[in-house]
Amino acid sequence: MKILFLADVYGAPGVSAIESKLRLLRAELELDCVVVNAENAADGAGLTPKLAERLLAAGADCLTLGNHLWRRKEIGPYLIEADRVVRPANLLDKLPGRGLQIVPTRNGQHVAVINLLGSFTMEPAQSMFSVIDALLDEAHRSTPIVLIDVHAEATSEKIAMGWHLAGRATAVLGTHTHVQTSDARVLPGGTAYITDAGMTGPHDSVIGAKKELSLRRFILQQPQRLEPASEDVRLEGILITCDDDGRATSAEAFRRSA
Repeated sequence: MKILFLADVYGAPGVSAIESKLRLLRAELELDCVVVNAENAADGAGLTPKLAERLLAAGADCLTLGNHLWRRKEIGPYLIEADRVVRPANLLDKLPGRGLQIVPTRNGQHVAVINLLGSFTMEPAQSMFSVIDALLDEAHRSTPIVLIDVHAEATSEKIAMGWHLAGRATAVLGTHTHVQTSDARVLPGGTAYITDAGMTGPHDSVIGAKKELSLRRFILQQPQRLEPASEDVRLEGILITCDDDGRATSAEAFRRSA
């Protein structure tokens, strides 16, 4: 099975890149499954139901989220029924949405998608390490192929989760910092790993936002509303190949101009 994970879609440029390129990539790379982190799709912060449906219609099989989950109030009711959108599992159980979804793929198999939120600067309801083992057991009751989006600020948290799940999950993929790391690899036991899969959006920017606005925030040390930049739009993520038993055989950082 070939799985493409595309990292943090940022604003309208990122959404447009998915809509214009993803179906072509599915055919070119013979992809069985595409998972997309969409938590920055709405002007750089959050996701709306309309944007979620656009990304799914463009060829994504499942969307993951992150710390900006609740920035758009309309997402809550949408998550109650959405079966192809995953929110962080280590939030309060009573909140709408699920942290694990079982997604059918083009080749007739299924992929379990889990979303986790790191503790450093994020303050989830509980540590992701306290919930992941039970989630993994639940996922394995449906499929051996399990992909985990670890949305976290600290590289140490993401690396630690990779080693914690080495040989037990198909892929442990870091998101949130928008800067693709150079450590894509397969961990012992067949777990694809990358500390941060990057950003699908404008790279002539400060992690997606217009440079001048970000610079004003840092230099003047005053609140500044950020807006998505527009130039040098790229799709970034990681391309994974795995066997039917869920063991990854390759993991390659992915980058393509939009």
